[in-house]
Amino acid sequence: MLGLGDELFAVDAAAVREILDPVPVTRVPGARDFAPGVINVRGSVIPLADLRVRFGMTAAAATADTRFLVLEIAMEGDPSPMVAGIVADKVYEVTEIEIPSPDATPRVGMSWPADMVAGIALWKGDFVVVPNFTAILN
Repeated sequence: MLGLGDELFAVDAAAVREILDPVPVTRVPGARDFAPGVINVRGSVIPLADLRVRFGMTAAAATADTRFLVLEIAMEGDPSPMVAGIVADKVYEVTEIEIPSPDATPRVGMSWPADMVAGIALWKGDFVVVPNFTAILN
């Protein structure tokens, strides 16, 4: 479970390779605005995506709670997963939540493109967005 501003997001724990304290980001000229750079993780070059930018949220400076999550994401048409990092304002905990079927996700009132949301769930009485990382990082 991670936080971006006031929003909660659920990430499949099986997709999380590791959670890191922030490391220096190397900017890549001409990169997309939501993934402007790469990080070095023990010699591997990993693209870093800022979900705040991808979801149209206001940018925020890093805090003591900021973390980088390194994920393995299945990409359509590619047999090997893509490894990418995402920025989280805060990582809460590893927990189980029930993910509703994609057709149960409300489309009215959503401020993000529908293909980027795999579902909406409840956690401790709060709504949690289940992102579709394949669509987000594509």
